[in-house]
Amino acid sequence: MSAEVETERTENAYDFRAQEAKWRPYWEKTGVYKPTGNAPKGRRYVLDMFPYPSGDLHMGHAEAFAIGDMNARYYKQCGYDVLHPIGWDSFGLPAENAAIKNGTHPKEWTYKNIDTQAESFKRYAIAVDWDRRLHTSDPEYYKWTQWLFEQFYKKGLAYRKDSMVNWCPKDQTVLANEQVVNGACERCGTTVTKKSLNQWYFKITDYAQQLLDDMEQLEGKWPERVLLMQRNWIGRSEGAEVRFEIEATEAQPAESFTVFTTRPDTLYGSTFIVVAADSAFAEQIVAPEQAQALEDYREQIKALSDIDRQSSEREKTGMFTGRYAINPLNGAKLPVWASDYVLADYGTGAIMAVPAHDQRDLDFAKKFDLPIVTVLDVEGAEDPAESGIATAGDGVLINSGELTGLPKAEAIAKATELVESAGTGEGKVIYRLRDWLLSRQRFWGTPIPVIHCEDCGEVLVPEEQLPVLLPDNLRGEQLAPKGQSPLAAADDWAVVPCPQCGKSARRDSDTMDTFVDSSWYFLRYVSPRYADGPFDPQAIREWGAVDMYVGGVEHAILHLLYARFFTKVIRDLGLIEHGEPFKALMNQGQVLNGGKAMSKSLGNGVNLGEQLDQFGVDAVRTTMIFASPPEDDVDWADVSPAGSQKFLARAWRVAQDVTSEPGVDSASGDANLHKLVARTVHDVKQLLDAGKFNVVVAKTMELVNATRKAIDSGAGGADPAVREAAETIAILLSLYAPYTAEDMWHALGHDNPVLTAGFPQVDESLLVDDTVTAIVQIKGKVKARLEVSKDISEVELEKQALEDETIAKLVEGSEIRKVIVRAPKLVNIVI
Repeated sequence: MSAEVETERTENAYDFRAQEAKWRPYWEKTGVYKPTGNAPKGRRYVLDMFPYPSGDLHMGHAEAFAIGDMNARYYKQCGYDVLHPIGWDSFGLPAENAAIKNGTHPKEWTYKNIDTQAESFKRYAIAVDWDRRLHTSDPEYYKWTQWLFEQFYKKGLAYRKDSMVNWCPKDQTVLANEQVVNGACERCGTTVTKKSLNQWYFKITDYAQQLLDDMEQLEGKWPERVLLMQRNWIGRSEGAEVRFEIEATEAQPAESFTVFTTRPDTLYGSTFIVVAADSAFAEQIVAPEQAQALEDYREQIKALSDIDRQSSEREKTGMFTGRYAINPLNGAKLPVWASDYVLADYGTGAIMAVPAHDQRDLDFAKKFDLPIVTVLDVEGAEDPAESGIATAGDGVLINSGELTGLPKAEAIAKATELVESAGTGEGKVIYRLRDWLLSRQRFWGTPIPVIHCEDCGEVLVPEEQLPVLLPDNLRGEQLAPKGQSPLAAADDWAVVPCPQCGKSARRDSDTMDTFVDSSWYFLRYVSPRYADGPFDPQAIREWGAVDMYVGGVEHAILHLLYARFFTKVIRDLGLIEHGEPFKALMNQGQVLNGGKAMSKSLGNGVNLGEQLDQFGVDAVRTTMIFASPPEDDVDWADVSPAGSQKFLARAWRVAQDVTSEPGVDSASGDANLHKLVARTVHDVKQLLDAGKFNVVVAKTMELVNATRKAIDSGAGGADPAVREAAETIAILLSLYAPYTAEDMWHALGHDNPVLTAGFPQVDESLLVDDTVTAIVQIKGKVKARLEVSKDISEVELEKQALEDETIAKLVEGSEIRKVIVRAPKLVNIVI
């Protein structure tokens, strides 16, 4: 039969639509995706970062969930009891904005989209336990989000304070620093401004060192770039906190303040002080004649993001406060300036500027003609005042009193000792990490369970009154942002008796950042219907931390750091025993089209539903897995779902051609195919364990081709090794092409789901090579390679080499002077 005829026959017989219609209800009926509680190898918890319900599934979902599902299916085939749940991160601004636009309640848009996505997930054959489905906007869920908030509050980890915050003018809500990207709102792209508000925070800084230390547990299990990003975000710095005095004036008293520095050894080089212009301290110490200038300057920098403010490339701006501070080591008078390149909530909001040895300080000094004193002698460095380049490094101290002549490490220790003995400083460790700003001035989120009473202050809602429900009677324009949460104007909801004194009081009208909801959802999945707490303690003990977590690298700092923090706090509350939420992490890349992210504006969007209709679920899943390693991007313009469909049809045909009965002795069949199956299974298991899923598909393709060749070359469908190969192909396909795999498995005479087949076992003796590759050289140059028995004699090896067609032609007409044989690997012919 010609290849063209075979291809045509295969494609006509392979009907992905019929397969999808047949096997989806079968899986639902058998409950094959549910944990059984009695698997031989124990338990594995596999989790995909849950989706947001904004319309139907897209190409990014197709990739991410195919990867996560492959992990879950592999563990299931290996004999583990697998927990692989699904849910929705269903609070958030898109639903609220849609409700405002359409005159509805956010839950109508939210749950309609959830139903649409759920149907698509079922079609996509994700092996999840649908009985564990949850939505963070369900009262049964956010009751426990509120309960956890209250436990954090009692532990001193939730608090309110006035501070300058990032404000999105369009969404009319506060943003955490992590949600400001290039000076704009992460969600809507509007330029972010600064605003002073009283806000709720979680004290994540209390766990900064633990978050750093525990990364050792994740080395080799999380992508290194994710760990590096978290380390940089936490930003541990060792140094000293030094106290300065601001001179008193006729109009103002003396003030003291502290600065943190990693280089206390350079104190003699400090020639001015810089305070954050938007800090309360700047407003407190500014001279009366400079007060208006400070106010004008603060207005000028309001729209700048923290990243912009700290950029070394941006021209420095600032203003003199009219006050002077005293250097605690040498008594020098230092002018105090206010600038935007110092942040109010980093360290103490003030720095001692050492312009000769810090580039930002040097740029500022040159801009405003401030003194520059070199105190560090770095070999080969030019004078910073002349070159405009600050010198840094491990030089020797100069111009520094009793520190002069000391190398860096000794000078830091000595300077710290000097300020400590003088009572003007102490050694200190600080972190770049700042407390988590969690309150939002919007409606569609978890209400903060606090009541504000004029007499009693902040009062937690009694646990028996949880959840504090969102009202159902607000919709449309009533939800429009007005600078405060729409809940603040809903008096029938907001005005309540104080739980302590009974007087009229008001609920807190802010809602929680949606990252709070996603910081503990993985714990709820183990017992999503449990009513006596956020999760069943026994179920947590049984399942423990997530074994494999799959999601995008864009969550490296926000979600993953917050989830780690929550897990540690919940452990310290005595509710769980583990301190890290995710034992292993797998990041997937983006799905592009033509080298660019898919978008309607670029006209390069690809509709997932249309791809599934045209090529079938299995072809799309196979394409996603085969296109690249999981962590790399997939460019849809460079891949071929049609090619994947042809491969699956070819694999499916193999099963149809098998005529032997289940259970035959595969060792009695084609020896070469029998050995190839063993080698394939061995290699695929190693590849799966290493996360090289794309190569697994390639190995499956090789086995399909070899099996087809064996069938067509004489072995036929009755050969026991052909059955073994076909069953192995079905099991491997079950990891990423479940409909095709199930159809093959049942065509091969089995009546159980293919996912319960068990990963094939390998006879290690079949992995030992009986043959080796012998190199044939002529005058020392390789001219041929022969596959020969490892036990071949030198006489037989020489004979095969000289009879090889290529070699025979090359030596024809020449005199063979000598043949050197080193059996079984080398033949060197001298002519």
